[in-house]
Amino acid sequence: MLAKFAANPYKSLGRKHKEPEPQGRNNFQRDRDRIIHSSAFRRLEYKTQVFVNHEGDLFRTRLTHSLEVAQIGRAIARNLNLHEDLVEGIALAHDLGHTPFGHAGQEALNQCMKEFGGFEHNLQSLRVVDYLEQRYADFDGLNLTFELREGILKHCSLKNAKSLGDVGQRFIKKQQPSLEAQVTNLADEIAYNNHDIDDGLRSGLIKLEQLEKVRIFSTHLQIVRSLYPGLAERKLIHETIRRMINTLVVDLCTQSIANIDKEHPESVDDIRRCPPLISFSSDIKKQQDELKHFLRTELYQHYRVNRMSEKAKKIIRELFSAFINDTTLMPQEYQSKSKEENARKVSDYIAGMTDRYAIREYQRLFTVSSEW
Repeated sequence: MLAKFAANPYKSLGRKHKEPEPQGRNNFQRDRDRIIHSSAFRRLEYKTQVFVNHEGDLFRTRLTHSLEVAQIGRAIARNLNLHEDLVEGIALAHDLGHTPFGHAGQEALNQCMKEFGGFEHNLQSLRVVDYLEQRYADFDGLNLTFELREGILKHCSLKNAKSLGDVGQRFIKKQQPSLEAQVTNLADEIAYNNHDIDDGLRSGLIKLEQLEKVRIFSTHLQIVRSLYPGLAERKLIHETIRRMINTLVVDLCTQSIANIDKEHPESVDDIRRCPPLISFSSDIKKQQDELKHFLRTELYQHYRVNRMSEKAKKIIRELFSAFINDTTLMPQEYQSKSKEENARKVSDYIAGMTDRYAIREYQRLFTVSSEW
């Protein structure tokens, strides 16, 4: 029941290393399964979104976020007759390259790597699945299909695109990725915006009264209050957020169908030549932008978040400095004689750390105690 412009696992552009066709599952299912069984995927359980891992057991991690993106993405893909397995695979892989400590960690590592080409988590996610996972006898990495690797790479500079081979071509040619990749990108946005509201309220860093000034939240909050007068706050918040997610998903599907009907694509190749076709309506996009602005100013820049972010940056910077100056402080597989390659290996080692592992490494290197 796939649309004619959906990605087709039996017409995939292939893998870097040729393999026999899978039995009992399609190529995108095989990709998804390999991601789920990877070490990098398991580590997402202890990498955070906004709050550092030890700050509470109920806050989102990169793992729970990835699962939520996959669920939202599959729902959208089913409505648009796109390939659900591909969407799920991209969703589960899209954060594999994230550093410990969320965006603060990425910012610090990017600064540390400035003279060595910088650090960007989309590129690192691709590096994880192409090279860093060590599980198979015949190749490094997970040897995923082109379509899934393309979906991981949401952003890319022209300089980097030229060195990436097939998956970099669309940035050079100024083309679009598959609709499955476009769906996952916006499913990611829906998930983190709405679930950061939940975590922000749970933490006490933002208040319900503040959110009442944000149109998309206020609209759904009023509906829930009118339907359930006197509802306990925890249920009130959940009922509001789930209605917001539903509104966003329905709007995205409706607007995207209209965009597709306007362009009349006949194949995946047509999709590449079209403008982006997966989108919100103009009004809902404006409301989404208002919500993103609120979260940026009231949650992500909250002084308590900033305090933890500064600690996180300090940990990343000092770990990088120690390792780049003495590679023997790292495990053998991350050591190299070339300075530039060595910097990238230090970056790989730090990016692969969980929040708590990075904290422990910092303590082991810089804290004098009876435990070594």
